[in-house]
Amino acid sequence: MKKFGIGQPILRKEDIRFITGKGLYTGDITFENQSYMYVLRSNVAHGRIINIDIEKAKKGEGVINIFLAQDLEKAGIDALGTNFKTKNKDGSEMITPKRIAIAKDKVRHVGDPVAVVIAESVELAKNASEMIVVDIEELPSNTITSEAHKSNSPIIWEEAKNNMCFDWDMGDKNKVEEAFSKADKIIELDLTNNRIVPNPMETRGVVACYDPKEEKYELRCSSQGVHSLRTRISEVMGIEEKKMRVITTDVGGGFGMKIFNFPEYICALFASKLTERPVKWIAERSESFLSDTHGRDHVTTAKLALNNEGIFLGLKVYTIANMGAYLSNFAIFIPTLAGTAMLAGCYKTPAIYANVIGVFTNTPAIDAYRGAGRPEAAFVIERMVDKAAKETGLGPLEIRRRNLIKPEEMPYKTALNHTYDSGDFINNMEIAAKKANWDSFNDRRKKSLQNGKLRGIGLSTYIEACSGGGPEEATIILENTGEVTVHIGSQSNGQGHETAFTQIICEFLDVHPEKVKIIQGDSDIISFGSGTGGSRSIPVGGAAIQVASEDIISQGKKLAAKKFGVESNDILFEEGIFLVEGKNLNISIEDLAKENPEPIIASHQWTPPNFTFPNGCHICELEVDKETGKVKILKYTVVDDFGLVINPNLLAGQVQGGIAQGLGQALLENTVYDQDNGQLLSGSFMDYAIPRADDLTNIDIEWNMAPCKTNPLKIKGAGEAGAIGAPPAIINALVNALTEYNIDHIEMPATANKLWSILKSN
Repeated sequence: MKKFGIGQPILRKEDIRFITGKGLYTGDITFENQSYMYVLRSNVAHGRIINIDIEKAKKGEGVINIFLAQDLEKAGIDALGTNFKTKNKDGSEMITPKRIAIAKDKVRHVGDPVAVVIAESVELAKNASEMIVVDIEELPSNTITSEAHKSNSPIIWEEAKNNMCFDWDMGDKNKVEEAFSKADKIIELDLTNNRIVPNPMETRGVVACYDPKEEKYELRCSSQGVHSLRTRISEVMGIEEKKMRVITTDVGGGFGMKIFNFPEYICALFASKLTERPVKWIAERSESFLSDTHGRDHVTTAKLALNNEGIFLGLKVYTIANMGAYLSNFAIFIPTLAGTAMLAGCYKTPAIYANVIGVFTNTPAIDAYRGAGRPEAAFVIERMVDKAAKETGLGPLEIRRRNLIKPEEMPYKTALNHTYDSGDFINNMEIAAKKANWDSFNDRRKKSLQNGKLRGIGLSTYIEACSGGGPEEATIILENTGEVTVHIGSQSNGQGHETAFTQIICEFLDVHPEKVKIIQGDSDIISFGSGTGGSRSIPVGGAAIQVASEDIISQGKKLAAKKFGVESNDILFEEGIFLVEGKNLNISIEDLAKENPEPIIASHQWTPPNFTFPNGCHICELEVDKETGKVKILKYTVVDDFGLVINPNLLAGQVQGGIAQGLGQALLENTVYDQDNGQLLSGSFMDYAIPRADDLTNIDIEWNMAPCKTNPLKIKGAGEAGAIGAPPAIINALVNALTEYNIDHIEMPATANKLWSILKSN
């Protein structure tokens, strides 16, 4: 094992920059003659725009310009598109409404942009916005996912009958019906995957510049990938991609939300050209609640068929997925192929059928949020399995032992057409159960009861499909100074990419980590990149780095062979040294680079042949205070399979962060709309709770590695895993804690107030 290579628990090299205040976020960027943008937003959820009067506001102090939807249209700016479409189950086309950056005829959610003010400061822009007179005829609104498609629900888009965006299905319906006809027992459960507001530490923000001489735009923003964003923005602006440069520096969290193109980005670019000045916009937290894409928001009915031995025969799932008022970039993909395709979980269910309908509501668009469909699927199946465990009397461990896929059955093709290449699901669970002291739990439960506490234990297994999709490209430049520069299209959002990529370089090239520089986040410098998302940066980007490193070594062997007057086949590369076996001929890779007048360059695109399938088992043990409903996590145990581990410190951090967000969904994060007028009632941290440090406990993590067989590094993605496994483990533990109250399900978020109400009513 290399000192700085793969497998080493090296501290994050980028943290030196962050903790000394040298990070560079979008909010830190200021240009000479910079102006500021403020977005005036609709204060009603659904309404017809009668008139917008901006004349008085234009005369306000410091105002440079004000523009509306009509101004964008006159400039030829197109609608924001969606990057994924599907067909309805009858073969017809889904509904794809036209979304422009500023609302024109109607507003469709609170926070919908209606006008944009450019001024000398944010304060002056705000002041001017208050002089804009917006006349909106308020219409009935629709914010309830389960009610949106009913005939009496207010229609948001005329072309979408009953607010239906799509009606999609997957799986063999006939086979499932046959399985259910032979079932000895059928388990049924209704549940909700609650709406989540992402709330990264750094809000969205942009600085837009237009160069009239080059006729080129530049956008600096907090993103998860500059190349895909460049493509989407160029399409909307109606320009060639070469006329658009996107730069992302440090990013304070994204969680899926920062992948997408947003109206504010288009408005800022337009404003920069209009005013011939740089334009800056940084979202306030209240804006983020109203204008960021949200996550989850599914209402599901699931049925599981079993025989007398507790063996799964078939699964039926019906889901209503909220799309919000507009279709975001990957909105359709999340509840369909991303999430629903993972309903098999870790189990050998031979027949599965799922039907998903997407509905429009007067709420912000729904799109990817950490896990992007996989947490939703895992919650469905793991709650179903736990209910089945209770109703069959087999218990959570035994019913899973009987149905989990075994290692010797790999590769395993699920009923929803995913092929798992590797994994040891039963052993994950057995190791976790032993570490969690599962067998002695009842003794601990009795002691808690004596103290007025209800103690519960719950587990979940999970598997996700990630690290798939398009290629990633890495370019390695071995400078004639001996330093190594890596250009990579992945975009760090705080995961520690600089450290992980450096370790891969050190593993294969055996250079000192201080000589490695990772460059990301500039579409003009880096030729190609798919960004970060779907836990793909290290499995896909890292694989590209490995292959490019091998090319560097191959080139180095040729140069060394020429220097020593031998054939390149005679050259070995060991511990950073090119050498000829049996002869006193050797040179370090650094010295070889210094002797070469030109840099040694290798570039490689790696396209994953299949997804990777990280998997694991979570066990949560908790207490509920009978007098207050307050939940305390006592012990949290995780056994994960991420294939080969690059850096256990980084990996543990990703797992812990994901669990924290999963806990937030399970216990705290409650997005509430007024059902009468569509107002967001939980639009600030005064009303919307996110996890604090004291909501968690120390998390006991162990790796049970089954090397991945679909990439050369043998690794599986990890970034989303914690957020997938945590919600069902926590809710399963809560249901277990309330055993004496005969509660078989608790909807998320299981807030203290909700639990207190349950306890007091029983």
